[in-house]
Amino acid sequence: MVMLELLPIIAFVVSFFTSQAGISGAFLLLPIQISLLNIASPIASSTNLAYNLIAIPSGIYRYRAEKRFIPALALSILAGSIPGMILGSFIRVEFMPEETFKRFVGLVLLYFGIRLVTAKKKSNVVGEITIKRADIFRVEFEFGGKTFDFPTLAISAISFVVGMVGGAYGVGGGALITPILVTTFGLPIYVTASATLLSTFVSSAVGVATYTLMGYPPNLEVAILFGMGGLAGIYCGARVQRYMPERMIRIILAVVVFTLAFRYLLKP
Repeated sequence: MVMLELLPIIAFVVSFFTSQAGISGAFLLLPIQISLLNIASPIASSTNLAYNLIAIPSGIYRYRAEKRFIPALALSILAGSIPGMILGSFIRVEFMPEETFKRFVGLVLLYFGIRLVTAKKKSNVVGEITIKRADIFRVEFEFGGKTFDFPTLAISAISFVVGMVGGAYGVGGGALITPILVTTFGLPIYVTASATLLSTFVSSAVGVATYTLMGYPPNLEVAILFGMGGLAGIYCGARVQRYMPERMIRIILAVVVFTLAFRYLLKP
């Protein structure tokens, strides 16, 4: 069993890299809980979401301080992910037995890896965001000398599905929505990180409440130990993100994700 004293260090290392893509790192901490800490999967999912509540605020603060935050993008994600999170938590508890859940984890992680590897580079120029248009249907903004836009309603619809998966998997959904925003909607990863972290934070609060009401409260000791490391790791990751090439961020994530995916899919 992993010594509890090591949990903050593990969370720091994981979150330092994943936060640069707007991901809290919770999806990589779940296997540690299930396989090494022997925490039952519904409670492990709840604990992961509680970790997000402790760790994420530092990253949100850092990205907002650098003026790389689009409120409309965060709201579009939240509009779909919150109801999806509630439904996904219910599906996880009622319909997904242990072995099915492990295979599910593997497939989701495999999907993460494929999307990260195949995503095309958008820009390595980092600056401030200038909003040019924002309404209920579409948002257009300028970043790094280029103009980008996204349909708000489409992102909300996709976020609903992502929320269901995130609720079942025990993550806020940032690890799922980030590859979609980058590859499908063509948004630069330097812009999406702050919005996905905020949406993950809010949807995680909903998820913790849902799991607790269903009788699966988080393991607070593990959540706090992970959260201490994640709080520092996410802040540091957000601080240095602007200096990291986008492709390097994706490669680091993809290597870790593929390793975990094949472990779950090939484990007898």
